Amino acid sequence: MGQIIPPPLSLYIHFPWCVKKCPYCDFNSHTLKKDFNEEGYVNHLIKDLEQDVPLVWGRTINSVFMGGGTPSLFSANSIERLLNAVRMLLPCKPDMEVTMEVNPGTGEYDNFVGYKKAGVNRLSFGFQSLEDENLKALGRIHNSKQAVAAYYMAREAGFDNINLDMMFALPKQTLKTAKEDLLKLIELEPEHISYYQLTIEPNTLFAVKTPDFLPNNDSLEAMYLQGNTCLEESGYHQYEVSAYSKNEKKCQHNVNYWQFGDYLGIGAGAHSKISFGVSNEVVRFLKYKSPKDYQNNSSYTQEKRVLTEDDLIFEYMLNAVRLKKVIKLPDFSITTGISFIKLINKLEYAINMKWVIYQQDTLEITPKGFLVSDEVVKLLL
Repeated sequence: MGQIIPPPLSLYIHFPWCVKKCPYCDFNSHTLKKDFNEEGYVNHLIKDLEQDVPLVWGRTINSVFMGGGTPSLFSANSIERLLNAVRMLLPCKPDMEVTMEVNPGTGEYDNFVGYKKAGVNRLSFGFQSLEDENLKALGRIHNSKQAVAAYYMAREAGFDNINLDMMFALPKQTLKTAKEDLLKLIELEPEHISYYQLTIEPNTLFAVKTPDFLPNNDSLEAMYLQGNTCLEESGYHQYEVSAYSKNEKKCQHNVNYWQFGDYLGIGAGAHSKISFGVSNEVVRFLKYKSPKDYQNNSSYTQEKRVLTEDDLIFEYMLNAVRLKKVIKLPDFSITTGISFIKLINKLEYAINMKWVIYQQDTLEITPKGFLVSDEVVKLLL
């Protein structure tokens, strides 16, 4: 392997509680209990970060993403204390993107002004639909009226960079009703839209009892292509499989993931991926997943794993094929320390199938390849 040059660095902070666990969700989230200790968890997050600082000593944080779970269950004062600690412990880009996920219907809207004052400059709302029947089928705790009200409250608080999540391929959904739902979302004119398919994941309530009347495979593709057209015609540029931005307001944090950047993860179940130029290794770290275990283990880190050459090739492309962007092969070699010829050899079938175009020192995923990106990734296993 050649010399690895560490890429840009981001920080992910995990908040593992929700008011109610959604039946489709396979994230590390748990129903909020009465004995919830907000201050105690924030104390642990800060200690966790203090322990991880030596891993990224001297490197600048380019973005922060607070995900979950529902981070907005935490007060503005707690978020401000946490972000102040981040700024004290690590060099931060002056205009770094700081995103917080928000779940409509949890009653935290009075905090919007406080969140903005704390340094949050981007919100991501989990709408999932603007049809009440769909929301009920998805087990959401909010209705469409509450979702729209929360969005406008955030606008009034001064947020000018907002993402709205919406799902398609919902129970009983047709091509017509999927389009109507999406057009309602577009009318709100958020800066960013995440439009993605409902998938039945293992270890979820929907995996145990799958909803009836889910759209078939032909309908799935038609809904995706229809949604893509609607969004493009409305001024949203697709830059990733399910991500669309207006006026170039891409999610910088997620772009760093997809470009195989480094990230430090703190909180229950958080993952980190750190490149070490001195040892020429890329290492993954995993924090204890259970909130109880996480808060009862002073080391916080449960697992450490050095990525092999095959790991690096697979993980790099797993992210890269999601982006609607030419892949520069020299960047692959710089980030992984591996000759890009080894990658080309693994993608020979995809190149022959016209899923991928290989020219000199670039790879480009074709529109056909974009639709079968999972098949492209399988070639790297």
